[in-house]
Amino acid sequence: MSTERPLRADARRNRERILQAARHAFAAEGIGVPLDEIARRAGVGPGTVHRHFPTKETLFEAVVVEHLEQLTRDARAALQADEAGSAFFAFLIRMTGEADAKQDLADAIAGAGANLGSATLQVAADLREIFAALLERAQRANVVRADVDAADVQAIVLAALTAQRQCADTTRPDRLAALVFDCLRPNDPFARRQG
Repeated sequence: MSTERPLRADARRNRERILQAARHAFAAEGIGVPLDEIARRAGVGPGTVHRHFPTKETLFEAVVVEHLEQLTRDARAALQADEAGSAFFAFLIRMTGEADAKQDLADAIAGAGANLGSATLQVAADLREIFAALLERAQRANVVRADVDAADVQAIVLAALTAQRQCADTTRPDRLAALVFDCLRPNDPFARRQG
């Protein structure tokens, strides 16, 4: 039986306002945003933020966990899709686009920022497991090269993210990521030269 009391309605609203302000602040500016600034944006006092999230790292982690949980749900949905290749590549594009738009997720993917706790590590492990199944399904359908593993794909996602950040073309935001992800396809000319 839990000894933790449920939050009062006003405390729940304050917590959600803090999380929403933190989502936007971390997405735009990364983990460097001061807690006092997040409190100001949430319309609450610094003490209210500290009651819910004793450190900036705990607030950052709560935001990252939400993102990872959403990506896990998206990966599960992609795993159920009829077309393995379209689902796999659409998930990669979505993940890269979200990481590019949300600096906090990019920080988490790159291992920058805070030391993440057990809750985050568990959600990340769940995501890795589902992603590995998604990759394996795409490989069985022969739409992804058989000689890559999940660690390779993670590195390629980071490469796609870096490429997108270097490009000023806002009219086609996913173009460079799609080009980078083409190296995963079995008909990649580089793969033929190496084979």
